[in-house]
Amino acid sequence: MTRNCRLAARLEKMDGKLASQIWLMLRAFWSSKGRNKTLAYVLLIIVVVAITMFGQLRLNAWNRPFYDAIAQKSFEDFLVQLGVFCIIASILLVLNVGQAWLTQAIKLKFRKGIVADLLDEWLPRACRLPYAGAIGANPDQRIHEDARHLADLCADLGIGLFQSSLLLGAFIGVLWKLSENFGLVWHHHRLPIPGYMVWCALLYAFAASFLSWRVGKPLIPLNADRYAREAEFRFSLVYLNEHIAEFNGDAIHQKPKLLADLRNVLQVWWRIVNANARLTFVTAGYGWFATIAPILAAAPGYFAGNLTFGELMMVAGAFTQVQTSLRWFIDNFGVIADWRATLLRIADFRAALIGYPPLPDGKTARIVDLPDVVA
Repeated sequence: MTRNCRLAARLEKMDGKLASQIWLMLRAFWSSKGRNKTLAYVLLIIVVVAITMFGQLRLNAWNRPFYDAIAQKSFEDFLVQLGVFCIIASILLVLNVGQAWLTQAIKLKFRKGIVADLLDEWLPRACRLPYAGAIGANPDQRIHEDARHLADLCADLGIGLFQSSLLLGAFIGVLWKLSENFGLVWHHHRLPIPGYMVWCALLYAFAASFLSWRVGKPLIPLNADRYAREAEFRFSLVYLNEHIAEFNGDAIHQKPKLLADLRNVLQVWWRIVNANARLTFVTAGYGWFATIAPILAAAPGYFAGNLTFGELMMVAGAFTQVQTSLRWFIDNFGVIADWRATLLRIADFRAALIGYPPLPDGKTARIVDLPDVVA
C-alpha cells in the first residue's frame, strides 16, 4: 500500500473519532493545574465580546439618524451624530484592544496546558517510545510545534465562532424587524415576505458555505500529510546534526536523502497551494459581491418608498453584520481543516502515550512548575 493510501485510510478511520479526540483533550484540560486561571480568561473574554456586540448594535442603529441627516441636509444633526459616532467608536476601540490581549493570553495558557500534559505522559515513556513504531517518531515536533499551533487555532477559532454566533443572533433580529414591510411586486400585485432580508442573507451565505466546503474539503488530508512530511524532514536534519561526527567528513553523501525529504514536503505544499487558490477564488468572489449584495437586496423596499435613505443604510449595515457572522465558516474553512489535522496529530499522540506502558520502576515528577508568564 502506498504512503498516500495508508494516510487516506488512517484519516478515514480517524474522521469518525473527532468527538472522542475532543473529549480526550477536554479531559486533559479539566484535570490540569491551570484550569481555573484559563477559565477566568475565557469568562472575561466572553464578557468583552458580549459588550462589543451591544456596541455594534448601537453603531448600526446610528446609521439611520446619521444618513437621514445627510439626506435632509441638516448640518446640526450631522454634527451631533458625528459626536455620537466618536463616543461609540472610542468604546469599541478599547474593547477591541482588550479582546486582542485576552486572545493572546488564552493562547499562552492553552499552550502551557497542552505541553505540560504531553510532557507528563511522554517523559515516563521516552526511553521506550522510539521502539513503539510510527507514533514514536518526532515527539519533539508534536510537543513543540503542533502543541503551539493547536493552542493558537483553538483560541482563534473558538473566540471567532462565539463572537460570530452572538452577532448573528443579534443582527438577524434587527434585520427581520427592518424588513418586515418588504415585499415583491409582480404584475402589479404585491407579495409580502416577512423577514425578506434575513432570507436573502441566509440563502446567500449558505450557498457560498456549501461551495466553500466542496472546494476546500481536500485541505484536511493535505494538511495532515504536510505535518507528517515536515516532521520527517526536520528529523533528518536533526539526526544529521547530532551524528555529524560519525560521518567523518562524508556528510555530503546525506544530501540526496535530505533533498528527497524536501521534495516530499514541497510536493504536498504545491497541492495545498493549488487547493488554497481554488478556495480563495470562492471566498474572494463571495467577499467582493457582498459589498453590493445588501444594497441590491434592499433596493426594492427603498424604491417602493418603504425605507428612508437612513433606514436603507441601517438595513445594509445589519445585512453586512449577518453576512460577516455567517461567512465565518467560509473564511475559516482552510483554518478549520488545519485545526482538524493538528488535533488529529496531538490527540493520536496522546492516546498512544496513555496506552503505552511507562518504565515499571521509573518515577517521573509531573510537570506542574512551568513558569507562569501570564499574569
